[in-house]
Amino acid sequence: MWRQKGDTSRLWASPALLLAAALCIVVVLVPVVSPGPVSPAATEEPGETYSKYYSFVELSRILKSLAQKYPHISNLSSIGRSVQGRELWVMRISSEPAAQVPGKPKFKYVGNMHGDETVSRQVLVYLIEHLLTGYGEDPRVNELINSTDIYIMPSMNPDGFERAVEGDCDGDDKARSNAKDVDLNRSFPDQFSDINVSEDEAPEKTAVMKWILENKFVLSGNLHGGTVVASYPFDDSALHGGSIYSESPDDSLFRYLARVYAENNPIMKTGKPKCPLDPSEMFKDGITNGAKWYDVAGGMQDYNYLSGNCLEITMELSCCKYPPAAQLQTEWENNREALLAYMEKVHIGVRGFVREAGSGKPLSDAMIMVAGINHNVSTAQFGDYYRLLLPGTYNITAVASGASTDITGTPQEFRHHHYSDMELFMQKFSSKYPSITRLYSIGKSVENRMLWVMEISDNPGEHEQGEPEFKYIGNMHGNEVVGRELLLNLIEYLCRNYGTDLEVTQLVNTTRIHIMPSMNPDGYEVAQEGKDELRVGRNNSNNYDLNRNFPDQFKTITDPRQPETIAVMDWVKRYPFVLSANLHGGSLVVNYPFDDDPDGISQYSKSPDDAVFQMLATAYSKENTLMHKGHPCPEIAVYPDEYFKDGITNGAQWYNVPGGMQDWNYINTNCFELTIELGCEKYPLADELPRYWEQNRRSLLQFIHQVHRGVKGLVTDSKDGTGIPNATITVEGIDHSVTTNKVGDYWRLLVPGKYHLTVSAQGYTSVDTYVTVPKDGVVVEDFNLTRIRSDGNRQTAKGSRVHVDASEEEFQSFIKQLSVGGGLDQLIQDTSTTSTTLRYRHYKELSEFLRGLNFNFPNITSLQRLGQSAEYRTIWALEISNKPNVPEPSEPKIRFVAGIHGNAPVGTELLLEFAAHLCINYGKNDAITRLINETRIVILPSINPDGRELAKEKECSSPVGMTNANGKDLDTDFFDPQPETRAVMDLIQEKGYTLSVALDGGSVLVTYPYDKPVQPVENESTLRYLATVYANNHPTMHLGNTGCPNSMGNIPDGVLRAAEKHSHMGSMKDFSVDFGHCPEITVYTSCCLFPQADQLSVLWVENRKSLLSMLVEVHKGVRGIVKDKSGKPIVGAMIVLNGGVRVFTSEGGYFHALLAPGSHNIEAVAEGYQQQRQEVIVSSYEAANSIVIEFDMDNRIFGLPRELVVAAAAAAMTALTITACIIWCVCSAKSNRQKDGFHRLRQHRDDYDDEIRLTSMGSKKSLLSHEFQDESESDEDTLYANKL
Repeated sequence: MWRQKGDTSRLWASPALLLAAALCIVVVLVPVVSPGPVSPAATEEPGETYSKYYSFVELSRILKSLAQKYPHISNLSSIGRSVQGRELWVMRISSEPAAQVPGKPKFKYVGNMHGDETVSRQVLVYLIEHLLTGYGEDPRVNELINSTDIYIMPSMNPDGFERAVEGDCDGDDKARSNAKDVDLNRSFPDQFSDINVSEDEAPEKTAVMKWILENKFVLSGNLHGGTVVASYPFDDSALHGGSIYSESPDDSLFRYLARVYAENNPIMKTGKPKCPLDPSEMFKDGITNGAKWYDVAGGMQDYNYLSGNCLEITMELSCCKYPPAAQLQTEWENNREALLAYMEKVHIGVRGFVREAGSGKPLSDAMIMVAGINHNVSTAQFGDYYRLLLPGTYNITAVASGASTDITGTPQEFRHHHYSDMELFMQKFSSKYPSITRLYSIGKSVENRMLWVMEISDNPGEHEQGEPEFKYIGNMHGNEVVGRELLLNLIEYLCRNYGTDLEVTQLVNTTRIHIMPSMNPDGYEVAQEGKDELRVGRNNSNNYDLNRNFPDQFKTITDPRQPETIAVMDWVKRYPFVLSANLHGGSLVVNYPFDDDPDGISQYSKSPDDAVFQMLATAYSKENTLMHKGHPCPEIAVYPDEYFKDGITNGAQWYNVPGGMQDWNYINTNCFELTIELGCEKYPLADELPRYWEQNRRSLLQFIHQVHRGVKGLVTDSKDGTGIPNATITVEGIDHSVTTNKVGDYWRLLVPGKYHLTVSAQGYTSVDTYVTVPKDGVVVEDFNLTRIRSDGNRQTAKGSRVHVDASEEEFQSFIKQLSVGGGLDQLIQDTSTTSTTLRYRHYKELSEFLRGLNFNFPNITSLQRLGQSAEYRTIWALEISNKPNVPEPSEPKIRFVAGIHGNAPVGTELLLEFAAHLCINYGKNDAITRLINETRIVILPSINPDGRELAKEKECSSPVGMTNANGKDLDTDFFDPQPETRAVMDLIQEKGYTLSVALDGGSVLVTYPYDKPVQPVENESTLRYLATVYANNHPTMHLGNTGCPNSMGNIPDGVLRAAEKHSHMGSMKDFSVDFGHCPEITVYTSCCLFPQADQLSVLWVENRKSLLSMLVEVHKGVRGIVKDKSGKPIVGAMIVLNGGVRVFTSEGGYFHALLAPGSHNIEAVAEGYQQQRQEVIVSSYEAANSIVIEFDMDNRIFGLPRELVVAAAAAAMTALTITACIIWCVCSAKSNRQKDGFHRLRQHRDDYDDEIRLTSMGSKKSLLSHEFQDESESDEDTLYANKL
């Protein structure tokens, strides 16, 4: 049996285990004081005229527009359809509109149940607009939306409304009922009458009944018209006679709720509506019992009360059922305050949770009984319940058949936990509380111990838009153990108290909490209890201090980056952490950035957010009485007089710590981190641990609360409403910006005050605003950014425009969805996998596999023979496209290549699996189908089949099979071609490829051009960016720590310029760039060249997302068409990117080039045309900018206007003719010898002119031959030219 202890809300266990467990609670309720009314200035949405009724089409459009504009607090859905197929729209408004969240009562309004009673329909639209536009501005609206799950249905009878006539005050029976002539408020099951209305007759009623039963609504209002009064249950009686008061068990509560509405309506509160049909009708206090007024059998409000958890009253809003639209603003003003005040009453009474002991499993449908009131409510899916009650004292019992009880409160395990013990502890709580926990590892220590993290959240494993992420890290120094134990205590405390303790429940519901008890498990294992004077265990197993191992802003850290450090750095970069604390020991103080300074001496090193850090530090220290006093360790002789005002200190002022973790967090991520010293003893005896818990429990909780300070919001694209990742939020006067997460949400911790914020993002116009951060809590400020040239048309080079059709806009949205958030992860979840186990295939089986794909998927595949190897094996190329073998120059073309080294066949098998994955999912998965339809994919699984036949499985470093049958390393042979390279070179020189990805082995990283030692590399930012995209979508590659034997150490982002790994000439990627005008990256998929076959499945899973990301990436950059004034495409026009890299237009005048995100200059050059220039902005998550370059004929001569040159030439010719005549006359008198000499001179002059003319032609060819080449020359360039 559950009992309440004292006046707390905690549940305590009885020793007996009963089949049915009951909870008896004595609850003393006090009146709830509602906030004051909203000022009229804050209620109207700009643009709303309150002067017209909305048809169903208009209503649908407005609701969809609002849902798209406010996606972070609204969600539009349909619960069913009317007889005539119109959607029954419901707008859900909540701070978490897409999730079912415990701790928030559900409220609903339903309007227009009678089609001819129309005021409610409009008023509820106005209410939706009021709530959405007021959020973030109006504290009352903020509180309602943050604490309530609101559902609003403007029209339950859209068919009837379409038949109603404006100005008809008395109503029309045909418009009142639905399209099957059923009065919907007489169609519900009734306690006193047998009412059976079929679904076919009233699908609207059926949909609403299902909606009521599926949702545990707490309070509801049903809005009608025809008079002005609030009517409450029951609506009928057993006698079905007039003027019979039919009292419900909650009669007093219903009267109170009805009065709340009536008192806030200026007409209703008089009790004298003075309606024309019955001017003398009066209702005391503006309310009435339904049956006392008139008997209504089959009404919706009684059904809500008897069959759902919901208390509902019926509000009659106006005497005229369909008043002229000119009255709508008056009706809204009469009802606005009443609508809000009534909604707020959903929070009166008693609320809580019921769950099963031991497992922590929430108990849904447990019965909540109030002694003396013969009406029960039941718990919702999370075990949460809400029982509306008037102020008073009540005995409450909760009954759940077969349930057991639970103990909550203080942690029960106070001891030192060694690694195995800690691991089991975390596994136990993760298993026991699966609904709020997720146990995961971010990596391993030097000695291969897992770095465990416990996530605690109401939706574990999921980032919820708008919900901040918080972390605690303990035991960074292995011998400082108090933080480790406190964090284990905190895990237990949060789990056990969730659902019973309001503070804990709120924190877990609104925060994604990550707890890492031990960052240095190796050090802990060698540390010794009670041995503070020893430093044993402080460092990791490689004897490096992890808190001196992070990159530093003032000092170069030369120590090698440790596995624990790398794992934490990657963890922090992957999650949008807002606030963090690093728990240490040895003193008693909260230490905030900066931890060091440029001079390396102990002096105050102020960060841009110094005031914020002081606020955060004080929030922790003031809850720890001993810490707040500021005298940490008087008993330690070394520090007898040490003093920290308020128990906080600037890190560098205390002592310098270069390479510290807290500064790295602040400088490199969005996360604000502090270091908390928990006590003077680093490894105290176990029996002292309860004291540490009591000293720090409030501080640990209060510090988590701080993540909800400052300003937060969503940055969205004004065009499509999607979130914008990596947008920058800058605060004027604070030199530290934060960026948005993948879904566009942001959090910016700030002290209370007024601030000027600016939000900017690549490709968007910046927006700025002023916000006022409250003393407590957070202000919500959302931003809508407008794309540069985002009006649905694309700008051309000459200022003309090209229309972008709906399908292109849809594709833009499609690429964006795959590029942000978990788009690719969702794609992988939604795709089918092949059932066969991955294995190695020799040449014959590989050929059969490719032919099998071609036979089974003939509509999307084409198998081509590129040539033969030295031993006459075929070099295969498989094209996957919706139109294989049909040239489509407007589509990007991507090449996947593997097997250039026969002893590294992993890439071959991954590409075969990739090809099968694409083919099998074509037509089944929309995203895969769309990618194949819009892309030409060419796969070369094995360039070196001869070498592959010689290579042996499990040979991780053997060179056998690396070369072809002639002993030639093919990746050094792209200037003196072997048969294999000749075949590939021909393919590359077909041009038209936008991107190439080559798979190799022997490491875990990505390289980009060049392999040859060239400095500098043109377009390096783009080449490196493409490599980074692949690495970032790989689970470990981006960490940069390959873990391979003879590795190069830590490689930033897992990406390297190829020449830095192994410089050599004649590589495939260099040839692709220089002669195919196509960037190529090389992916090294595994440390072992030829790992055993059972590892292939793991390698496929690791690389699948990265391979798919390349299919998305190939659609980005810049693309377009070049044509002349007549619209004729220009083939062979040269597109110069940023003054360097050159690509050329193909058939149809199309071009496509990949570029790194940012602003780029494009020049277009074609012989006989004027050169064109344009600037484009490339986004990391949007499809390529589409541009049209339109050429004018070049009428200039030597850069001057043709008319001027012609006139000057005519004048010159006239002068020359006159001069020639004079010279001829003079020369005619000369001797024959002189004439002869003159003619010989002319002959030599003609030869010289011929030579000049040839030289000039050669120079012109030379200019056009610099295609995608580095400026420097090499012997290899000469070899290429000679061979080609």
